[in-house]
Amino acid sequence: MKTIKLQNNSLKLVKDVLKDLKASPDLGIYKCVQCGMCTSVCPGASQTEYDPRDMIRRVLEDDETVIDDENIWNCFSCYTCNSICPSGNNASEINQILRQMSIDKGEGIQKIVSFSAYGDSFMELGVGSIPNTFFDVMVKDVGPEYMNLKLNIEDIRADLGLGSYILPEEAINEVESILDNSGFKNRLERIKRCKK
Repeated sequence: MKTIKLQNNSLKLVKDVLKDLKASPDLGIYKCVQCGMCTSVCPGASQTEYDPRDMIRRVLEDDETVIDDENIWNCFSCYTCNSICPSGNNASEINQILRQMSIDKGEGIQKIVSFSAYGDSFMELGVGSIPNTFFDVMVKDVGPEYMNLKLNIEDIRADLGLGSYILPEEAINEVESILDNSGFKNRLERIKRCKK
């Protein structure tokens, strides 16, 4: 196991991660002892070259190439790493921040372009919904029952005594206003431009 030697001048990346809006106040990155528990239980690590322990080491060593590393996109964001860490660290949270840094640089946008349809769903319906472009994959993964569910969702909800999942127009307009004023709409348009 490699020893990490922290120096004040080499902690820029750690400081950038910690000041990110998504960073929990108790994020334990400085407490990481490089034990490897996170990697031992990580489903992403068991199926790909992703290694949460190594990712944390690179952040602590101020290795900014980790932001452009293809492997950070193999984290499932399942938070299993956080549940096992004896130091209270959260590799998944740090990974999400690194991904956002990659997107902000323009490098990671291609990784999320296919998901822009989810953003369109929020803008149009006020709620997240599986976009039509993913229906074929869902039918393949779930089976023909998926299309039956989608086509009959209102009847199924009524049979269960549930109301409509479709928001009133006033609520949709309110959600759209929030997404527009928060910058979400502009970010979504920027992502979709990369698709072309």
